[in-house]
Amino acid sequence: MTKKEEAAIKRQERLEKEKQRVAAMREFENHAVTDCIGKDVRGAHLLICGIDEAGRGPLAGPVAAGAVILPADSDILYLNDSKKLSAARRGELYDRIRQEALAYHVALVGPERIDEINILQATYEAMRQAVAGLSVKPDVLVNDAVTIPGIGIPQVPVIKGDAKCISIAAASIMAKVERDRLMEEYDRQYPEYGFASHKGYGTAAHIEAIRKYGPCPIHRRSFIGNIISL
Repeated sequence: MTKKEEAAIKRQERLEKEKQRVAAMREFENHAVTDCIGKDVRGAHLLICGIDEAGRGPLAGPVAAGAVILPADSDILYLNDSKKLSAARRGELYDRIRQEALAYHVALVGPERIDEINILQATYEAMRQAVAGLSVKPDVLVNDAVTIPGIGIPQVPVIKGDAKCISIAAASIMAKVERDRLMEEYDRQYPEYGFASHKGYGTAAHIEAIRKYGPCPIHRRSFIGNIISL
């Protein structure tokens, strides 16, 4: 067997392994929903919507929430917790999800609102807005760890769901990519802070820039009080 043939076999083995991993995520998601609401997902033809957020921890920028309804027969590979994927892979998956999802929406809640109501409540607000923005109403929500207040749709919280459920993984990717792209736009407005590289997180370079230049309009005042006096 030639090296080229060996490489082709290994690629095929990796592909089959990935297909099995994603199929297992779909199966886990279906079982989680069935166990929680007492209806078989496939038999009832339920529309499952994954919900996840991006940007709860940064010192600047909005918190984003993604809501995604994938087709029951979705065969999108490499879906995973967005933090485990490269930026290039996230971008590829973002485009594929947009093309193939039955519905999706990403909602953003900005720093002023975060300061007003706190980051947890702002995250819930973004999640409610993401669901409200869908063009199709889901039958059930699968959420990464949380139960969202104020939503009259059955919910299934799954701890570390972005690595276990394909719908949550898809929502994680949509939220992460849209927020990251927005932070890159902010970098052009406020280049001294380096938002394109750290996306608003509290890196040493970002903290140093805050101390040197003070906060800019997208900084979360409630997050930076221990860095500078406001």
